[in-house]
Amino acid sequence: MMLTAMFLAALILITVHSQETEETITYTQCTDGYEWDPVRQRCKDIDECEIVPDACKGGMKCVNHYGGYLCLPRTAQIIVNEREEAAAESTSGRNNVIRRTPADPHRAPPNPTHQIQCASGYEQSEHNVCQDIDECATGTHNCRADQMCVNLRGSFSCQCPPGYQKRGEQCVDIDECTLPPYCHHRCVNTPGSYYCQCNAGFQLASNNHTCVDINECDANNPCAQQCYNILGSFICQCNPGFELSSDRINCEDTDECRTSSYICQYQCVNEPGKFSCVCPEGYQVVGGRTCQDINECETTNECREDEICWNYHGGFRCYPINPCQEPYVLTSENRCVCPVSNTICRELPYSVVYKYMSIRSDRTVPSDIFQIQATTIYPNTINTFRIKSGNENGEFYLRQTSAVSAMLVLVKSLSGPREHIVDLEMLTVNSLNYRTSSVLRLTIIVGPYAF
Repeated sequence: MMLTAMFLAALILITVHSQETEETITYTQCTDGYEWDPVRQRCKDIDECEIVPDACKGGMKCVNHYGGYLCLPRTAQIIVNEREEAAAESTSGRNNVIRRTPADPHRAPPNPTHQIQCASGYEQSEHNVCQDIDECATGTHNCRADQMCVNLRGSFSCQCPPGYQKRGEQCVDIDECTLPPYCHHRCVNTPGSYYCQCNAGFQLASNNHTCVDINECDANNPCAQQCYNILGSFICQCNPGFELSSDRINCEDTDECRTSSYICQYQCVNEPGKFSCVCPEGYQVVGGRTCQDINECETTNECREDEICWNYHGGFRCYPINPCQEPYVLTSENRCVCPVSNTICRELPYSVVYKYMSIRSDRTVPSDIFQIQATTIYPNTINTFRIKSGNENGEFYLRQTSAVSAMLVLVKSLSGPREHIVDLEMLTVNSLNYRTSSVLRLTIIVGPYAF
C-alpha cells in the first residue's frame, strides 16, 4: 500500500511602519497539520503521533504522514516510495522521516545510538526523536522583566501581561477607562487593570460594573424618626410635634408654646412632640385649649347647712341663708323687711333684697351688668333710682330705663379676684307725701381671669 500526501503551506508577510522606527514583523500561518520552521523559513509537517496523547485507540498504531496521521492495525505493513517521500520532504520542509513500519527482515535494525539533527528550538529526546525546547522553563529566553514568556513549538514569544500593550520593546499600561464605557458611573484606572466606583447613594452590583441604588432606610436607617428612600439618597421626616434639625437627620421638639401666645386660653405646657393646655384652679380644660369654670357648688359643695353656695368664675363663696340683720326679719328667700311696728324702721329702708352675681375680670366697658325693677307698683307714685353705697371709686352708673326699672352699668374695668357690695335704692313717693324706699344689696364677685 502506498501513501502519498502533498500539501501546500500558506505564508503571509506583513510589514508595519511607524514614525519613530521601522520594523518588519513576519506572521506565519500554515495549513492544518503543519507548523512554521523559523530556521528554514517554511512550513514543516507536525508529527501528531508524537504530540497527540494516545492518538489511536483500541490497540491501533499511529502512523504519521504529511499533514495528518493514520491509525492502522499493528500487523499492517507500510511501503514508502523513496522518491515520493523525498519530493514530499522537499515540499514540506521535513528534514527527518521517522518510519513506523514493522521490522523489515531484509534491512538491518536501526542504530539506537545514531544522533539525529534537530532544527533550532528542538532537541533530541531519549526516544531519538526531536522534541520542542521550552525556553520559558529553561530560562533561555530573552524576554524583558516586564514581559511574559510564552513557549511556542520550536520557539517562544514575549508578551505583555494582561492590562498592558506592547509599544516598541516596552509594555505600557492600557487605560481601560478611555475605552468604551465599562463602568456605570466612574472608572478608576490602575496599573494593568481598572475598577468601577459608584456615586454616593449607590453600590456596585455583583458584576462589578453596574451601580444599583442603596436603600439607606433598610440597610442602616440614618434618620432619627421617619426615613423615605429616593434614588441615590434618602429623606428624613419627623413625627408630628417635631421638626428636622439643621443636619436634616435628627428631629428636634417643636415648642408649640413659643409659636403663638394664643394657642392656649390660659397656659401652654410644652412636651416632647406635643403640648398641653392647663387651666388655673377653679377651671377645667375644655376642647384641649379652652378653660371653663368649675361649678364647685355642684361638684364639691363645702358650705354649711345654714349657708348657700354661690359659684363665681374661678371659685365659690358661702353666704348665710338668712342674711337679715336686726331689726330686719326674713320674709322670703333673700328678702328682709323692717317691721312697721318697730319705730327704728321709720328711718330705714322698708326692705333689703340680697342678690349675688359674678363677672369676669377686665370686662369690656361700658357694659350693662344688672337690672333693678320694682316688684310692687302703686298708682300715682314716682320711682327714682340711685346708688346708695359701694361706688366710692365711680366704677358704676345707674341708668333709669323706665318708671319702674333701672340698669346698673359698669363704666370702669374691674380686675379680680375682688368682691364689690353695691346698694341700689329705689325711692317711691306720691302726691300725699308718702315716702318709702327699698334697697337691693348686690354682691358682685369679680373673677381672677378674663374667662
